Amino acid sequence: MNRQFERYLQMALVVLDLVVLNLLYLLCRFVLTKHIDSHNMNAYILYWTISNALWLLLSFLLRTYADKVILSFETFTKRTVQVYLLWIIFIMFYLFFSRELKISRLFIVATIGIFGLGLLINRFIYLGIHKYFRNSGYFIKKVIILGYNDTAKKLAKYFEEDGLNTQLIGYIENEENIQELSHYPVLAGIRDTLQVAKELNIQEIFSTITPEQNKDIYNLMYESEKECIRFKIVPNLSVFISREVHIEYFGELPILSLRSEPLDDVGNRIKKRSMDIIISFLVIIFILSWLIPLLGLLIFLESRGPVFFKQLRTGKDKKPFYCWKFRSMKSNKEADVKQATQSDNRLTKIGKFIRKTSLDEFPQFFNVFSGEMSLVGPRPHMVKHTSDYSKVVDDYMVRQFIKPGITGWAQINGYRGEITNPEQIKMRINKDLWYLENWTLWLDIQILFLTVYYVLKGDKNVY
Repeated sequence: MNRQFERYLQMALVVLDLVVLNLLYLLCRFVLTKHIDSHNMNAYILYWTISNALWLLLSFLLRTYADKVILSFETFTKRTVQVYLLWIIFIMFYLFFSRELKISRLFIVATIGIFGLGLLINRFIYLGIHKYFRNSGYFIKKVIILGYNDTAKKLAKYFEEDGLNTQLIGYIENEENIQELSHYPVLAGIRDTLQVAKELNIQEIFSTITPEQNKDIYNLMYESEKECIRFKIVPNLSVFISREVHIEYFGELPILSLRSEPLDDVGNRIKKRSMDIIISFLVIIFILSWLIPLLGLLIFLESRGPVFFKQLRTGKDKKPFYCWKFRSMKSNKEADVKQATQSDNRLTKIGKFIRKTSLDEFPQFFNVFSGEMSLVGPRPHMVKHTSDYSKVVDDYMVRQFIKPGITGWAQINGYRGEITNPEQIKMRINKDLWYLENWTLWLDIQILFLTVYYVLKGDKNVY
């Protein structure tokens, strides 16, 4: 309801944190001049640049300024503390691995410590701003809901969660239609709607009763506008559709679909494909150029046969493609129908190592570069498994609306490896569908970073 306002608030919070970080950096340089060697200013400038870059990167990866985060002071403060601690860790990593000895240790401790204090002050400033908007009569819109039903209760809940400058006063409903207690008062019957709205200085009326259900709604709409009160209708689509739907507009025509698909937008597909091409090209040139000869020799020496293993898997729009991997098993007839299991006797020694470290997946960067796969997306399944699992999960084939990925949202949430029961595949598909409906470029970057983290940490589900 207040998306533009929330965007301004997000930008203001980002700018405020960066202003504090940079002002405190300049303050520390001024106060600690005696401890700073003027001949090493390049090191201080680099430290300043990396501090800013890391704060922005970590904040966006952990969605510190996301609209649902900033609307709750407790959640926003907790997320800030998490990012701040990670920021300190990454700063320490930078100083350690770069062997940066030219910067005063007192300066480093001062900038890190005072920035934490500055963030705390910022959050209290935000709390004051938040309360000001909530309490200011100028910014608050008073609304009432016409009708008391399931749609009205859902709408009231949304106002509570997302209504930064919206105050719900109560419901309007005829007494005979009220069968339970409500969280908000029932102010009057439908015929007295306009009179109550004027008395309470209501700016907007949200009607969950459509004109088809009550013809008096037509007249109420026109009369409300004469009194400068906005009138909005909230249709109950559950009469026609028994699940949540996504609504978009072609001109003035509303179009209903079962889900939102950000990657249906050409601009978003270009962004994702550009990142795929750039990263896969760099991996092919700088990693696979030496990894293929090295692992290829080790694989060949232990088990005679091809270095690569290619398998037909289901891709975007149900089109099959050959997915490439380093061969980790002895040649066997069950490779295209049976998943790897724990203590699988088909695995070679080098195969166990490359699977545990996910090195066996690296040839798939060729699939990414050629456009058959993406860096991030639902993991491609064997053609047989696609046929089997689609009979278990109703929405299974929806995951094929987008390209499969080397890694995905399901994988970083622990759903990878062998599938032993129907519940596992259902949970995995739920994660894949969530990714499809909530894709952003920042989400892809977050998944890639977390994938590297979990590979280094080790995953018990990988074997």
